[in-house]
Amino acid sequence: MLFNSMEFAWFFVVVYALFAIAAPRYRNLILLLASCHFYAAFIPKYLLVLFAVIVLDYVAGILLERYERKRTILILSLIGNIGILAVFKYYNFFTDNVNTLATSLGWNYALEHLAFVLPIGLSFHTFQSMSYTIEVYRGHQRAERNFLIYALYVLYFPQLVAGPIERPQNMLSQFRLPWKFDYERAKSAMQLIACGLVKKCVVADTLALLVNQAYAAPQAQSGASLLLASYFFAWQIFCDFSGYSDIARGTSRLFGIELMLNFNKPYLASSLSDFWRRWHISLSTWFRDYLYIPLGGNRLGFWRQSFNLIVVFLLSGFWHGANWTFIIWGGIHWALLTLESLLPKLTSFRPLKIFYVFNVVTLAWVFFRAPNLREAILVLERIFTWQPGASSIQGSPHFTFGVLSIFVLFLFQWADRNTSLWERVNTRPSLQRWAAYASLIFVFLLFGQFNSNQFIYFQF
Repeated sequence: MLFNSMEFAWFFVVVYALFAIAAPRYRNLILLLASCHFYAAFIPKYLLVLFAVIVLDYVAGILLERYERKRTILILSLIGNIGILAVFKYYNFFTDNVNTLATSLGWNYALEHLAFVLPIGLSFHTFQSMSYTIEVYRGHQRAERNFLIYALYVLYFPQLVAGPIERPQNMLSQFRLPWKFDYERAKSAMQLIACGLVKKCVVADTLALLVNQAYAAPQAQSGASLLLASYFFAWQIFCDFSGYSDIARGTSRLFGIELMLNFNKPYLASSLSDFWRRWHISLSTWFRDYLYIPLGGNRLGFWRQSFNLIVVFLLSGFWHGANWTFIIWGGIHWALLTLESLLPKLTSFRPLKIFYVFNVVTLAWVFFRAPNLREAILVLERIFTWQPGASSIQGSPHFTFGVLSIFVLFLFQWADRNTSLWERVNTRPSLQRWAAYASLIFVFLLFGQFNSNQFIYFQF
């Protein structure tokens, strides 16, 4: 069940109506049952995997408060979570690499693949569960005794499959707050949802047509075409993922639950470190708080900091997918961040710094988008040697709209950098406000792609 489908629209209308009319003591139960249905709509049997994670960490949280061997309990909990993630997401990757090594060494040995589909959003809700046990272990969060509320913390459908990856301090207490319909909150929620749908259906899914065309046969594309497709992918993945996050935050806000901001205009970043403070904030802060700082952060000198960064970014790349392309993508960001810390600042001219960051991030995205290392290297080779090609995306009927949509989106991001555009709209007279709403609806209906295309991050 995708946010950009009519199935979800009807599902949400029914759930919200039941939630609004129900007695307060039943509202969390309604959200939990709705979340179970939402997740089961993908592959029902994988709901059992999710409940295994829930039970494991619910029990671990209570044991962490009752017994002194807290470190052992935490380690067992983390092994359980990471083990489930490793089996479903990484077993076949390791199998392929072991088999390749065995073949190269002349060994007559082959491991069999496990034949299953990766559960939707497994990486997200596994990390969210681990954040709970870590926070209880550190004494920053009391163990949750109410199983229904804890299950809802992990299963909560607006952010279940693609985040943001929430902390228990933010979520658990909100499930106990009384809910009452608030017009201003509902209005801001609908504005978030509208923006998210436009980002996904109008911009991301249109750019996907161009990107898919180029990356489907890079050997036939010119270097210019592949460069443009890579720029388009940078905006596609941003609009796709931030669009999901906007819809998730807006949907959740209607239920009175505030989710964290996951994107903060990342393509206006003036450095790589600034980019990672703006991009997928819930994941970057997760690695910062639970891996980078415990390893020593930047407190132990340059070389130790560099080691800590490479561990974080290689694991972050591997978190995204069981493929060497993701690991190299993470390694590229480590190398660029290391260089950034070593080299002097060459300019204080912000637009030039933004231009640099966007371009190096875009080139790194090539490894993220390409299906394998061979094709990623082919794409970069054709871009840097400016190879001619038999085909190009410039002749696509969607090309002009893709360029125009990026230009308009960048202008909106720039205008929004200090004061939210919605805040400005909300202060205007009602006629102007409704004109803005009508324009957004018009753009959505006229230019949207309504094929219920899956969100990119669902596969992670």
